[in-house]
Amino acid sequence: MKYSISIPQLDGDSFDADGLRTYLTRAEELGFEGGWKMEQAIGPTPFLAPMELLAWAAAGTTTLRLGVAVMITSLHDPLQLAATVTAVDRLSHGRLDLGVAPGGGRRKFEAFGVDPATFISSFTEGLQLMKAAWSDEPRVTFHGRFREVDDLPISPKPVQRPHPPIWFGANAAAAIARAVRHGDAFMGAGSSTTEAFATAVQNLRTELAEQNKDAATFRIGKRVYLIVDDDADRARERVLAGLRRIYGSMPGVDAVPVSGTPADVVRGLREVIDAGAQTLLLNPTGANLAEDREQMERLAAEVIPQLT
Repeated sequence: MKYSISIPQLDGDSFDADGLRTYLTRAEELGFEGGWKMEQAIGPTPFLAPMELLAWAAAGTTTLRLGVAVMITSLHDPLQLAATVTAVDRLSHGRLDLGVAPGGGRRKFEAFGVDPATFISSFTEGLQLMKAAWSDEPRVTFHGRFREVDDLPISPKPVQRPHPPIWFGANAAAAIARAVRHGDAFMGAGSSTTEAFATAVQNLRTELAEQNKDAATFRIGKRVYLIVDDDADRARERVLAGLRRIYGSMPGVDAVPVSGTPADVVRGLREVIDAGAQTLLLNPTGANLAEDREQMERLAAEVIPQLT
């Protein structure tokens, strides 16, 4: 098992650089493998953009892997995003993990100039173009349905070869098949229940076998929203308040978190592990950086030791 922690990205009146820097330093001291962010380009929650913040985090860390789960890459120009990914991977000396997904029906595709009728095809082609940009070839030629590139010089290249690990977010059968075909790992969404994650893992393993992919090298993780509190009722109130800050009134979100006393949280996380998670991305839903720091300390001291 590997354990990662979410990187707080709520931004209030001013960016607390010193507070976040000490949070990341402490995450490394506590032995977390990685720190992850999410993307929410538009919405009422004041989230800092993930890749830019990961570039900032790279300067203040040395061992922590830096991940984003997930980038809705259908909303980005692939060559520009490929350059951004390369920059963060080089600035972190090869510590970037890139989560991707095409998005779904509730996305505001028109706001980004994306045709909702072709966003999946555009997503897949864009990922192929990004891989071409990251390849060892100094000049790239690519002829697709949406993009034409001829003998284009692209440098530098990412530190990690052939590119940073690509984690897919997926639920539907076709999306899981796409994840196996184009990805290196799978990250279950924090907005999915443990039961839904277990089903996705079963489908993923079936697809890995059908596509003759090595399941031993295809890592499976899940983001878990949680709050640890000695009062279980208060923990439930706190975690749901945090989820509403992220997702608003999205139906079904109340069923996804793990909360309660340390024993309650251990029990909930064991269920996620039993469902197939090899990496747990622990995501406290505190109202501020201080609450997330307190949660990280409690997870490291009172929860993770009971899982290992």
